[in-house]
Amino acid sequence: MLAALDEFGPSSQANLGRCTGIDRSDIVAAINAMVKQGFVDRSPHPSDGRRNVVTITAARKDHLEYLSGLLGDAQSELLRNLSAEESKTMAELLSRLLDSR
Repeated sequence: MLAALDEFGPSSQANLGRCTGIDRSDIVAAINAMVKQGFVDRSPHPSDGRRNVVTITAARKDHLEYLSGLLGDAQSELLRNLSAEESKTMAELLSRLLDSR
């Protein structure tokens, strides 16, 4: 969710759930946890008080960079037995699978 907020900017809870693939029933609990940790702010939507807007906090972009580093390390470990060309092909195939969902 942090990556989606960083990439796309502030979002409603519903849109955030849709773009991350997190089920509606789980999105509120996940956002509550991230608000409690200081990763995001949640405020009423300016034109529709029934909706909330979720925004990544400036102080937590560093955490996102940390998570990106961990992800890169995990990806390197997972693909370590593949050649550079095979790794590139794997990434392309996985991207196609994700895009088709």
